[in-house]
Amino acid sequence: MELLEAIHESIKDLSAAGDALAASDQFDAALSKYWGAFDLLPEPKTQWEAGTWLLTAIGDANFLKGDFVAGRDNLSNAMHFPDAVGNPFLHLRLGQCQYEVGNLDRATDELLRAYGLEGAEIFESEDPKYLAFLRSRVPEPEPAKKKPFWKFW
Repeated sequence: MELLEAIHESIKDLSAAGDALAASDQFDAALSKYWGAFDLLPEPKTQWEAGTWLLTAIGDANFLKGDFVAGRDNLSNAMHFPDAVGNPFLHLRLGQCQYEVGNLDRATDELLRAYGLEGAEIFESEDPKYLAFLRSRVPEPEPAKKKPFWKFW
């Protein structure tokens, strides 16, 4: 199912405006644009892929402005939308928000998902405390020991 062209164009325009505002650290104004775009999605909103990237952008803006509770809530909500589970950036940001609000087990789970999908590279432009936290909670596995090809047990 696809969005009507006029709605899709309006959503893209509002989202692009939100991205430009977020890039200049105007997070409240960016959030207003993102929410305006999200409100254009027909019901049920959870069927639209655009909802995934809009809620991810909203959660990212929440995180960047330091509103970790809202970030956690919006990114958690995004997980109910298409193609959200398995999105490494979404798992990273949700894990960071969980960490910041003190939900350390949930943070470990989400950060581990991001790590599993993208490796340590996904943490390169982030505060090193998140990767250090993950490594403190989950020891790195040792390389698998290979048996000689002729052994079957």
